[in-house]
Amino acid sequence: QAGAVKRLAVLARKFRERRIKAGALTLASPEVKFVLDSESLNPTDVQAYTLYEANALVEEFMLLANVTVSKKILRHYPTLSVLRRHPAPNRSMFDGLIQKAKTKGISLCIDDSKKLADSLDEAGKKLSDNPYLDKLIRILSTRCMSPAQYFCSGEYQAKDWHHYGLAAPVYTHFTSPIRRYADVCVHRLLGAAIGVSPLPVFLSSKSHLHDLAANMNRRHRAAQLAGRASVQLHTLIFFAGGEEGDGGGAKEEDAYVLDVETSPNSEPSFTVMVPRYGIEGRVRLSHIATKDNENLIRDPEKHRLAYKDATSGKTLASVAVFDKVRVNIWVRSSRDRKELIVDLLEPRALADSSVLEQQERTSKKKKLKTKK
Repeated sequence: QAGAVKRLAVLARKFRERRIKAGALTLASPEVKFVLDSESLNPTDVQAYTLYEANALVEEFMLLANVTVSKKILRHYPTLSVLRRHPAPNRSMFDGLIQKAKTKGISLCIDDSKKLADSLDEAGKKLSDNPYLDKLIRILSTRCMSPAQYFCSGEYQAKDWHHYGLAAPVYTHFTSPIRRYADVCVHRLLGAAIGVSPLPVFLSSKSHLHDLAANMNRRHRAAQLAGRASVQLHTLIFFAGGEEGDGGGAKEEDAYVLDVETSPNSEPSFTVMVPRYGIEGRVRLSHIATKDNENLIRDPEKHRLAYKDATSGKTLASVAVFDKVRVNIWVRSSRDRKELIVDLLEPRALADSSVLEQQERTSKKKKLKTKK
């Protein structure tokens, strides 16, 4: 059995290489997983989801099955097939990321999926000393994409069936009928195509398939939002827990800057991604805007905030997109809500002094407990 799996792995690598040569994209997403307490079911740990070669092996054969089935049902039902398309993104959707990447000397080309894949790979080589930045750019590229959609083949011309991310001229969802209704429909179409069972009446109507695809797209989007809300809820529960509780309480971690707010009329702030936990948060610099706004430099071209010395004019510290910073993550609780707070610790010149003082007091308490 082990030998069979290894042979499948060899095939999977070849399938993957062929897809990438055709222009398939290797993207990323900040998926997280929670370790739950066996009794309370509250999270005791949260961490970024790790993918292994075994995941890639299964993925390649699932993709192969989905493409193969889509071609089969199309041959038999050219106007009634339930397919999945992924439109090419508009350049305007990528403009922000293209400008941010330029600040690191990275050029992204989105003329087609092959050129985008090649430019992302080239960026990975330039960022070889910091692999997480490569992943970060792929995460942001994913967010610039149009969402994939279910559709009935009779409603679009063949050139519009294309799946941009997979570089596949035709694609469908077949492999997960236990969790997706689209796959159930495709199984029924395939069953009819190979003569196992007759085609259900409702799958013979283009108007019904149109409504069905629209509903599946809405449900898919709702499921995504529900999943994100679940992650946010469990994240709050984890960081709200103290040393005596189920969760981890406040945590000090490294983070990377995703976006910087440089508008002159807005609160100076920036969004960070925390690799250890796969979560995002907004770091606010309102303490500088309130007390010393004239010494805060907003640079929209470089996606950068800087703080200068009032006397010498020398830049004391700055934060730009893709920079690495140090943050403290905790939960602020009030009577009716809980809010995840991300405070800046480093660079210290930009951090709130009250936050740094609190952090020092917390650190001393921990040291005293350790000695006891």
